[in-house]
Amino acid sequence: MTQQHVQQHVAKGNTASGGMSRRSFLKLSAALGISLAAPSVMGNGAAAAADNGYSYRGACISGQRVLGTGTHSLTVSPIGFGIMGMTYNRSQMPEEKKLIALLHEAVDRGITLFDTAIIYGPLTNERLTGKALSAFHNRIAIASKFGHEVIDGKATGRQDSRPETIKRYCDESLRRLKIDCIDLFYQHRLDKNVPIEEVAGAVSDLVQAGKVRCWGLCEVSADIIRRAHAVLPLTAVQSEYHLMFRQVEENGVLEACRELGIGFVPYSPLNRGFLGGNINEYTRFDPHNDNRMHLPRFTPEAIRANTRIVNELQQFGRTRGMTSAQVALSWLLAKAPWIVPIPGTTKISHLEENIRAADMALTKEDIEELEGQVSAIPVVGARYSAAEQAQVSS
Repeated sequence: MTQQHVQQHVAKGNTASGGMSRRSFLKLSAALGISLAAPSVMGNGAAAAADNGYSYRGACISGQRVLGTGTHSLTVSPIGFGIMGMTYNRSQMPEEKKLIALLHEAVDRGITLFDTAIIYGPLTNERLTGKALSAFHNRIAIASKFGHEVIDGKATGRQDSRPETIKRYCDESLRRLKIDCIDLFYQHRLDKNVPIEEVAGAVSDLVQAGKVRCWGLCEVSADIIRRAHAVLPLTAVQSEYHLMFRQVEENGVLEACRELGIGFVPYSPLNRGFLGGNINEYTRFDPHNDNRMHLPRFTPEAIRANTRIVNELQQFGRTRGMTSAQVALSWLLAKAPWIVPIPGTTKISHLEENIRAADMALTKEDIEELEGQVSAIPVVGARYSAAEQAQVSS
């Protein structure tokens, strides 16, 4: 089924029901036979769709985006894949073979930027990434992150970006990822005990050794970005950015990236799943494996209040054949051609939904209308606890 056919069916559903929610989109996807098979192979559901006059093939990414400039650039798909939630901080997880199959599907659908980190698990997320994606390393870019201290497989809550630690962590990550070079190696959080110039120098040594291709920073100020970039040009900066959190527009981070030719990678582009519309005040998060359980923005009271924002996204998407998740992702893609969001998922239907967002362009007038509607609603609850916020320098 082409993008046009899907939008026609979505629009038809909108007319009949008065609106298209993310849940409705997923039901439509299931009805059309989306499966974990390679996109060139139709399952029984897709064959049935073909019998009804449709030629269905799963959505595939088209186009490319460039993070960074010159010899420090990285060409990737316009939407990447955040692997974190497959093993860490997102409640129940499917069995490993299903996660691997989904990552293979993402590669087949054209996604070429995959994001993990040492702290996710800790260590288990990199191991999954290596098992699932190392064989595709000639086709994709793998990003990982250092900085959070991990001892004997456990997080200490401290930062350690001393040069000797960075180099040791790199070697250990390479073994878990089963590759010989990390395409994009981020400092996960600023270590206030180590000057950023020393961090850049250590990564420069890794680049010269052929162990790291490009590097980046996460959740840092514009000043730190400029200081680091002066030592070793940055390819990307990663920070939280979505319609409910736009601080990087105000604190100079996006402007520094624009000025210096650095790419920007928004993490949690759907506000940890909230903007997809499937979380409500009665949602219960796993207390053992879901950080939303402890985030002020995810208390029942905050969720109840913030649902007004999701409703606005759904209303906006109704006349455009878009779910709230697709509206949120398309908004990010429209902000700048060097922005690459990295939504994560454990479901093929969500992967399909996210990929289709890359082809749903918003006009300047659309963006102004959407931002006006959302900004009129106050966001309830901080994004992090006080302890976690203390680790964020921006």
